[in-house]
Amino acid sequence: MTGLAGKRVLITGGGTGTGADLARGFHEAGAEVVVTGRRAAPLDAVAARFPGMRCVTGDVTDEASVAAMFANAGPVDVVVANAGASSSAPLSRTRLEDWNAMLAVNLTGAFLTLREGLRQFTGWGRLISVASTAGLKGYGYVAPYSAAKHGVVGLTRSLALEVARKPVTVNALCPGFLDTEMTDRSIANIMDKTGKSRDDALAALTATNPQGRLVQPAEVTAAALWLCGPGSDGVNGQAIAIAGGEI
Repeated sequence: MTGLAGKRVLITGGGTGTGADLARGFHEAGAEVVVTGRRAAPLDAVAARFPGMRCVTGDVTDEASVAAMFANAGPVDVVVANAGASSSAPLSRTRLEDWNAMLAVNLTGAFLTLREGLRQFTGWGRLISVASTAGLKGYGYVAPYSAAKHGVVGLTRSLALEVARKPVTVNALCPGFLDTEMTDRSIANIMDKTGKSRDDALAALTATNPQGRLVQPAEVTAAALWLCGPGSDGVNGQAIAIAGGEI
């Protein structure tokens, strides 16, 4: 597949999980891929698998770091704001610092990434955020994360109206629980706090998906590639659930 030949794609949080699969998918589609993240080692491990892929370290919560990240990457055509983190606690036990941390990486990080990407577009462009079904509905014990992802969806819908007369689209992908390291940490947290077995903890998460399974990162990648392909120009301002019918 070479439909994105000649395009440069920047993917935040590209060293693990969904970000690493996005890097694979866009590379296979013929794009020049730049993966970014805070830690060099995971980025280097991903890039080593794909000739020509580049790594740029940066922190999406820091304005100057994001600007430097894009400067080092060079002009890009597609920006995927994928970097994120999750935590779990009852709201009554959620500290302000925990709240701020969730908003910083999941919402402010998306804002800074999309804004910088938009600023350097000179023509055709695609802005894609990896949000979550938590941006479309509530889940217990993850209020800060859900609030941040709701914010990403609102940001997407507002920015889409600003760019509607340009050859640029802005969309959010909202997967359910993914088969990634982040979900592994959620399973461990459930086991620790409830005493459930791993199988029971996993079942509690897959029960949210009517298909009874975790979403595969490759499914998110396929949706992102579709948003960059022929016939996608009219898809703008959408929060696309990838959740087996949950939403």
